[in-house]
Amino acid sequence: METKKREPRGIMKPCRVSPEMQAFLGGVSEIPRTQALKEIWAHIKQHNLQDPEDKKVIICDEKLKRIFGGRHRVGFLEIAGLINPHFLK
Repeated sequence: METKKREPRGIMKPCRVSPEMQAFLGGVSEIPRTQALKEIWAHIKQHNLQDPEDKKVIICDEKLKRIFGGRHRVGFLEIAGLINPHFLK
């Protein structure tokens, strides 16, 4: 019996991204939303951008400001909403 691999759907499906998101991701033009979030979190952790007082708040560096609409601080629950416009239909 042959098992067919399912096509990724929804947030797992690679989508085209905006030029700002491409720059953040190092030139990748298509990426699944889940993978983009992983990359953003890796950047946050690597550069220690969580507020030490409140770990739920991200202090944006220049790279993050470009994809978060120029904001200096964002709550981690806002991230998914802020990256929405960067995924092109």
